Amino acid sequence: MDEREPSSEPAGTETIEAYETDDGVVFYDAENPLAWVETSQTLTLDEVA
Repeated sequence: MDEREPSSEPAGTETIEAYETDDGVVFYDAENPLAWVETSQTLTLDEVA
C-alpha cells in the first residue's frame, strides 16, 4: 500500500521546468532536456490545465 501524501501535481509533471524567451515560455523535462515538442498552435495554461 502506498502511504505517501497525495500530490496536487498531475503524474509525470514532477520534473518539468521552464524558462522565458522573448517569444514566450519554454517548458522542458529536466530529466530529458534534449527531448522536445514543436507546435504551430499556442495554448494558454488555462486551456490545458
